[in-house]
Amino acid sequence: MRQNNRDTVDDAVGSGSLQSLFSEWDNPVFARYPEVAVDVSSGQAESLAVKIHNILFPYRFTKDMIHSMQVLQQVDNKFIACLMSTKTDEMGEAGGNLLVLVDQHAAHERVRLEQLIIDSYEKQHPQGSGRKKLLSSTVSPPLEITVTEEQRRLLWCYHKNLEDLGLGIIFPDTSDSLVLVGKVPLCFVEREANELRRGRSTVTKSIVEEFIREQVELIQTTGGIQGTLPLTVQKVLASQACHGAIKFNDGLSLEESYRLIEALSWCQLPFQCAHGRPSMLPLADIDHLEQEKQIKPNLAKLRKMAQAWRLFGKEGCDTRQSLQVSMPPCEPL
Repeated sequence: MRQNNRDTVDDAVGSGSLQSLFSEWDNPVFARYPEVAVDVSSGQAESLAVKIHNILFPYRFTKDMIHSMQVLQQVDNKFIACLMSTKTDEMGEAGGNLLVLVDQHAAHERVRLEQLIIDSYEKQHPQGSGRKKLLSSTVSPPLEITVTEEQRRLLWCYHKNLEDLGLGIIFPDTSDSLVLVGKVPLCFVEREANELRRGRSTVTKSIVEEFIREQVELIQTTGGIQGTLPLTVQKVLASQACHGAIKFNDGLSLEESYRLIEALSWCQLPFQCAHGRPSMLPLADIDHLEQEKQIKPNLAKLRKMAQAWRLFGKEGCDTRQSLQVSMPPCEPL
């Protein structure tokens, strides 16, 4: 029992000494993160929480804020430092008060995705029906897709709607569990070409199978096909947007950074990349930063003190020296 207690004490002492050694060690490579000490028992935590809340939640991001962004410069070839305005002053003019870092890859990825979505639809004619149709491409020979009888029946009932999504389906009489896909969305063919160019295997059939499953489930749950961009198509376009976007460690000039932020400000969803990750990070609200008060020296007073030293300082030193010389040394008794 005593041995166990001694081991416990030794472990605690060793752990404490290691912790003390680590806390005193000055890492020459990586800077130490600042430690924020909060005494919960003294009520500091509550006041700190209020301060944090006031800093983080006095505003909500809107697309209008991005139009007010002022580009500062690129940071570490990865981010673009900007000032964003979260409010307007009394004169109605906006001034940048929030310092943000924009992920250059995520921002360009978002810009590319929204442009790819626009380019994926057929151009609307003034006298047209107003229905948006995805651009399609012919597949030769047609893809053979295995389906159930229920799936085949639903695809037959809605095959006209599926044509608006770029999917052309042929229903052979020879089999009730097979459909032939002769047309697919154009982005599927472009994805296939990119994969083959990289020496990878074909992907069109697996993407089409996923696309058909998605639409069948949508018909079963909602009773129809919606006019929104299908998720399968969006995933393919997001992959294309990612591969062609600006990467980390790509240097950008101030003009290029400005054009990227300008393009991002016109996006429908500027605050997230093609995969849903944040495209920017707020760092600090300048209005909440405490301004350091520096004591300015009183130059006039220092000047007078210097003049007084020149006038009286030397005379005082000479007087002290003369007194020391005139006084005879004390004789021992």
